[in-house]
Amino acid sequence: MTTSAVSQQLSRLEREVGQRLLERQGRGIRLTDVGDLLAEHAGRLLQQVEHIETDLADHRGAVSGTLSVAAFATAARGLVPPVLHTLREQYPNLSARLVELEPVESIAQLRHGDIDIAVVQDWPEEPLTVPDGILSAPVLEDVLDVALPDQHPFSAQATVTLDELRGEDWVGWPSDEICHGWLEKTLRRSGIERRIRHTASEHSTQLALVAAGLGAAIIPRLGRGPTPEGVRFVPLLPTPRRRVFALWRNSSTNRPACRAALRALQEAAQQCAIKPSGRP
Repeated sequence: MTTSAVSQQLSRLEREVGQRLLERQGRGIRLTDVGDLLAEHAGRLLQQVEHIETDLADHRGAVSGTLSVAAFATAARGLVPPVLHTLREQYPNLSARLVELEPVESIAQLRHGDIDIAVVQDWPEEPLTVPDGILSAPVLEDVLDVALPDQHPFSAQATVTLDELRGEDWVGWPSDEICHGWLEKTLRRSGIERRIRHTASEHSTQLALVAAGLGAAIIPRLGRGPTPEGVRFVPLLPTPRRRVFALWRNSSTNRPACRAALRALQEAAQQCAIKPSGRP
Protein backbone atom coordinates (compact mmCIF):
# COMPACT_ATOMS: atom_id res chain seq x y z
CA MET A 1 0.00 0.00 0.00
CA THR A 2 1.16 3.54 -0.66
CA THR A 3 1.74 6.00 2.19
CA SER A 4 -1.27 8.05 1.13
CA ALA A 5 -3.50 4.96 1.09
CA VAL A 6 -2.40 4.04 4.62
CA SER A 7 -3.03 7.61 5.80
CA GLN A 8 -6.53 7.58 4.30
CA GLN A 9 -7.37 4.27 5.98
CA LEU A 10 -6.10 5.49 9.35
CA SER A 11 -8.04 8.76 9.03
CA ARG A 12 -11.18 6.79 8.21
CA LEU A 13 -10.58 4.52 11.22
CA GLU A 14 -10.16 7.53 13.51
CA ARG A 15 -13.48 8.96 12.27
CA GLU A 16 -15.22 5.63 12.94
CA VAL A 17 -13.72 5.37 16.43
CA GLY A 18 -14.26 9.04 17.17
CA GLN A 19 -10.88 9.37 18.88
CA ARG A 20 -7.29 10.00 17.86
CA LEU A 21 -5.27 6.84 17.27
CA LEU A 22 -1.95 8.45 16.27
CA GLU A 23 0.15 11.34 17.53
CA ARG A 24 3.40 12.87 16.40
CA GLN A 25 6.64 11.93 18.14
CA GLY A 26 9.64 13.85 16.83
CA ARG A 27 9.78 13.23 13.09
CA GLY A 28 7.63 10.12 13.36
CA ILE A 29 4.35 9.03 14.86
CA ARG A 30 3.24 6.63 17.58
CA LEU A 31 0.00 5.10 18.77
CA THR A 32 -2.04 6.93 21.37
CA ASP A 33 -3.39 5.04 24.38
CA VAL A 34 -6.60 4.53 22.42
CA GLY A 35 -4.60 3.25 19.45
CA ASP A 36 -2.79 0.74 21.69
CA LEU A 37 -6.13 -0.40 23.14
CA LEU A 38 -7.67 -0.86 19.69
CA ALA A 39 -4.60 -2.75 18.41
CA GLU A 40 -4.75 -5.08 21.41
CA HIS A 41 -8.42 -5.87 20.79
CA ALA A 42 -7.78 -6.28 17.06
CA GLY A 43 -5.09 -8.86 17.78
CA ARG A 44 -7.53 -10.92 19.85
CA LEU A 45 -10.20 -10.60 17.15
CA LEU A 46 -7.81 -11.84 14.47
CA GLN A 47 -6.90 -14.82 16.66
CA GLN A 48 -10.59 -15.59 17.10
CA VAL A 49 -11.12 -15.40 13.33
CA GLU A 50 -8.28 -17.92 12.86
CA HIS A 51 -9.84 -20.18 15.51
CA ILE A 52 -13.13 -20.11 13.59
CA GLU A 53 -11.43 -20.82 10.26
CA THR A 54 -9.44 -23.66 11.83
CA ASP A 55 -12.52 -25.25 13.42
CA LEU A 56 -14.42 -25.06 10.14
CA ALA A 57 -11.50 -26.62 8.26
CA ASP A 58 -11.17 -29.30 10.94
CA HIS A 59 -14.86 -30.08 10.71
CA ARG A 60 -14.56 -30.42 6.94
CA GLY A 61 -11.39 -32.49 7.38
CA ALA A 62 -9.90 -31.40 4.07
CA VAL A 63 -6.23 -30.55 3.72
CA SER A 64 -6.58 -27.61 1.36
CA GLY A 65 -6.01 -23.89 0.98
CA THR A 66 -2.60 -22.27 1.36
CA LEU A 67 0.25 -22.95 3.78
CA SER A 68 3.43 -20.90 4.27
CA VAL A 69 6.52 -22.48 5.85
CA ALA A 70 9.58 -20.49 6.89
CA ALA A 71 12.94 -22.13 7.60
CA PHE A 72 16.53 -21.08 8.25
CA ALA A 73 19.00 -21.73 5.43
CA THR A 74 20.24 -25.28 6.11
CA ALA A 75 16.77 -26.54 7.01
CA ALA A 76 15.40 -24.87 3.88
CA ARG A 77 17.98 -26.83 1.90
CA GLY A 78 18.24 -30.14 3.74
CA LEU A 79 14.85 -30.72 5.38
CA VAL A 80 11.91 -28.78 3.95
CA PRO A 81 12.03 -29.72 0.20
CA PRO A 82 10.90 -33.35 0.79
CA VAL A 83 8.17 -32.01 3.09
CA LEU A 84 6.80 -29.79 0.32
CA HIS A 85 7.06 -32.69 -2.14
CA THR A 86 5.05 -34.94 0.20
CA LEU A 87 2.37 -32.30 0.70
CA ARG A 88 2.05 -31.72 -3.05
CA GLU A 89 1.77 -35.44 -3.78
CA GLN A 90 -0.67 -36.27 -0.99
CA TYR A 91 -2.78 -33.12 -0.93
CA PRO A 92 -3.25 -31.64 -4.42
CA ASN A 93 -5.72 -29.05 -3.10
CA LEU A 94 -3.09 -27.59 -0.77
CA SER A 95 -0.74 -24.88 -2.05
CA ALA A 96 2.37 -24.83 0.14
CA ARG A 97 5.27 -22.42 -0.20
CA LEU A 98 8.68 -21.96 1.45
CA VAL A 99 10.39 -18.74 2.50
CA GLU A 100 13.93 -18.70 3.92
CA LEU A 101 14.14 -16.65 7.12
CA GLU A 102 16.33 -16.42 10.20
CA PRO A 103 14.55 -17.70 13.38
CA VAL A 104 13.89 -14.28 14.93
CA GLU A 105 12.30 -13.00 11.74
CA SER A 106 10.33 -16.23 11.38
CA ILE A 107 8.83 -15.79 14.84
CA ALA A 108 7.85 -12.20 14.11
CA GLN A 109 6.10 -13.19 10.87
CA LEU A 110 4.48 -16.18 12.58
CA ARG A 111 2.99 -13.94 15.27
CA HIS A 112 1.66 -11.55 12.62
CA GLY A 113 0.06 -14.39 10.65
CA ASP A 114 2.30 -13.92 7.59
CA ILE A 115 3.48 -17.55 7.80
CA ASP A 116 1.88 -20.67 9.26
CA ILE A 117 4.84 -22.81 10.38
CA ALA A 118 8.39 -21.79 11.27
CA VAL A 119 11.30 -24.22 11.32
CA VAL A 120 13.85 -22.68 13.70
CA GLN A 121 17.02 -23.59 15.57
CA ASP A 122 18.65 -22.97 18.91
CA TRP A 123 21.27 -24.48 21.21
CA PRO A 124 20.73 -26.14 24.61
CA GLU A 125 22.91 -23.49 26.26
CA GLU A 126 21.06 -20.67 24.46
CA PRO A 127 17.36 -21.53 24.13
CA LEU A 128 15.25 -19.49 21.75
CA THR A 129 12.52 -17.39 23.38
CA VAL A 130 9.09 -18.54 22.16
CA PRO A 131 6.29 -15.99 22.69
CA ASP A 132 2.93 -16.75 24.27
CA GLY A 133 0.41 -18.18 21.84
CA ILE A 134 3.11 -20.07 19.91
CA LEU A 135 3.48 -23.84 20.27
CA SER A 136 6.58 -25.90 19.46
CA ALA A 137 7.59 -29.47 18.67
CA PRO A 138 11.12 -30.93 18.32
CA VAL A 139 12.10 -32.02 14.81
CA LEU A 140 15.71 -33.22 15.07
CA GLU A 141 19.08 -32.64 16.70
CA ASP A 142 21.86 -31.54 14.37
CA VAL A 143 25.58 -32.08 14.95
CA LEU A 144 28.30 -29.65 13.85
CA ASP A 145 31.86 -30.59 12.80
CA VAL A 146 34.95 -28.52 12.18
CA ALA A 147 36.08 -28.08 8.57
CA LEU A 148 39.86 -27.89 8.15
CA PRO A 149 42.16 -27.52 5.13
CA ASP A 150 43.26 -31.02 4.08
CA GLN A 151 46.91 -30.17 4.83
CA HIS A 152 46.10 -29.03 8.35
CA PRO A 153 48.03 -30.87 11.11
CA PHE A 154 44.76 -32.07 12.70
CA SER A 155 42.87 -32.94 9.50
CA ALA A 156 43.66 -36.66 9.77
CA GLN A 157 42.67 -36.98 13.44
CA ALA A 158 39.59 -38.93 14.51
CA THR A 159 38.47 -36.00 16.68
CA VAL A 160 39.71 -32.56 17.65
CA THR A 161 38.99 -30.09 20.46
CA LEU A 162 38.57 -26.34 20.29
CA ASP A 163 41.54 -26.00 22.63
CA GLU A 164 43.73 -27.72 20.01
CA LEU A 165 42.50 -25.14 17.49
CA ARG A 166 43.27 -22.21 19.78
CA GLY A 167 45.53 -20.44 17.30
CA GLU A 168 43.25 -20.74 14.26
CA ASP A 169 41.64 -18.03 12.19
CA TRP A 170 37.92 -18.71 11.77
CA VAL A 171 35.43 -18.51 8.93
CA GLY A 172 31.95 -17.72 10.21
CA TRP A 173 28.56 -16.22 9.46
CA PRO A 174 27.58 -12.53 9.05
CA SER A 175 26.89 -10.71 12.31
CA ASP A 176 23.13 -10.49 11.66
CA GLU A 177 22.72 -14.29 11.65
CA ILE A 178 21.98 -16.32 14.77
CA CYS A 179 24.89 -18.71 14.09
CA HIS A 180 27.39 -15.83 14.26
CA GLY A 181 26.46 -15.12 17.87
CA TRP A 182 26.64 -18.82 18.72
CA LEU A 183 30.16 -19.14 17.24
CA GLU A 184 31.41 -16.07 19.09
CA LYS A 185 30.02 -17.28 22.42
CA THR A 186 31.32 -20.82 21.87
CA LEU A 187 34.85 -19.54 21.27
CA ARG A 188 34.57 -17.17 24.25
CA ARG A 189 33.41 -19.96 26.58
CA SER A 190 36.45 -21.99 25.49
CA GLY A 191 38.76 -19.08 26.27
CA ILE A 192 39.71 -18.68 22.61
CA GLU A 193 40.35 -15.37 20.90
CA ARG A 194 37.46 -14.69 18.51
CA ARG A 195 39.53 -14.31 15.34
CA ILE A 196 36.66 -14.53 12.86
CA ARG A 197 38.52 -13.26 9.80
CA HIS A 198 35.98 -14.06 7.09
CA THR A 199 32.19 -14.25 7.04
CA ALA A 200 29.74 -15.70 4.50
CA SER A 201 26.12 -16.84 4.66
CA GLU A 202 26.56 -19.77 2.27
CA HIS A 203 28.38 -22.80 3.64
CA SER A 204 29.77 -23.47 0.17
CA THR A 205 31.54 -20.09 0.35
CA GLN A 206 32.80 -20.81 3.85
CA LEU A 207 34.21 -24.15 2.68
CA ALA A 208 35.87 -22.51 -0.32
CA LEU A 209 37.67 -20.21 2.14
CA VAL A 210 38.69 -23.22 4.24
CA ALA A 211 39.96 -25.04 1.14
CA ALA A 212 42.09 -21.99 0.35
CA GLY A 213 43.75 -22.35 3.76
CA LEU A 214 42.24 -19.14 5.14
CA GLY A 215 40.78 -20.57 8.33
CA ALA A 216 38.64 -23.22 10.01
CA ALA A 217 34.84 -23.34 10.05
CA ILE A 218 32.24 -25.13 12.17
CA ILE A 219 29.65 -26.53 9.79
CA PRO A 220 26.33 -28.31 10.58
CA ARG A 221 25.60 -31.70 9.03
CA LEU A 222 22.04 -30.81 8.08
CA GLY A 223 21.87 -29.71 4.45
CA ARG A 224 25.59 -30.33 3.92
CA GLY A 225 26.63 -31.20 0.39
CA PRO A 226 29.61 -33.27 -0.76
CA THR A 227 32.93 -32.27 0.76
CA PRO A 228 34.84 -30.02 -1.66
CA GLU A 229 38.42 -30.71 -2.65
CA GLY A 230 40.90 -29.44 -0.10
CA VAL A 231 38.59 -29.76 2.92
CA ARG A 232 38.36 -32.36 5.68
CA PHE A 233 35.59 -32.57 8.29
CA VAL A 234 36.70 -33.64 11.77
CA PRO A 235 34.25 -34.30 14.65
CA LEU A 236 34.61 -31.88 17.56
CA LEU A 237 34.83 -32.86 21.22
CA PRO A 238 32.71 -32.00 23.09
CA THR A 239 30.22 -32.36 20.24
CA PRO A 240 28.33 -29.14 19.40
CA ARG A 241 24.64 -29.81 18.85
CA ARG A 242 21.80 -27.55 17.83
CA ARG A 243 18.09 -28.22 18.19
CA VAL A 244 15.76 -27.91 15.23
CA PHE A 245 12.05 -27.52 16.00
CA ALA A 246 8.80 -26.36 14.47
CA LEU A 247 6.66 -23.47 15.68
CA TRP A 248 3.03 -22.67 14.92
CA ARG A 249 0.25 -20.54 16.36
CA ASN A 250 -1.92 -22.17 18.99
CA SER A 251 -4.98 -20.95 17.08
CA SER A 252 -4.03 -23.06 14.04
CA THR A 253 -3.34 -26.32 15.92
CA ASN A 254 -6.46 -28.08 14.64
CA ARG A 255 -6.10 -26.91 11.08
CA PRO A 256 -5.75 -30.04 8.90
CA ALA A 257 -3.10 -28.46 6.65
CA CYS A 258 -0.99 -27.51 9.66
CA ARG A 259 -1.24 -30.99 11.15
CA ALA A 260 -0.34 -32.58 7.80
CA ALA A 261 2.73 -30.36 7.43
CA LEU A 262 3.94 -31.12 10.96
CA ARG A 263 3.57 -34.87 10.32
CA ALA A 264 5.51 -34.52 7.08
CA LEU A 265 8.26 -32.61 8.92
CA GLN A 266 8.62 -35.37 11.51
CA GLU A 267 8.74 -38.04 8.79
CA ALA A 268 11.33 -36.09 6.79
CA ALA A 269 13.47 -35.68 9.91
CA GLN A 270 13.44 -39.44 10.49
CA GLN A 271 14.54 -40.04 6.90
CA CYS A 272 17.15 -37.27 6.99
CA ALA A 273 20.58 -38.83 6.49
CA ILE A 274 23.08 -36.62 8.29
CA LYS A 275 26.46 -38.15 7.48
CA PRO A 276 29.27 -37.61 10.02
CA SER A 277 31.95 -36.85 7.43
CA GLY A 278 29.86 -34.93 4.90
CA ARG A 279 31.53 -37.02 2.19
CA PRO A 280 29.40 -38.38 -0.72
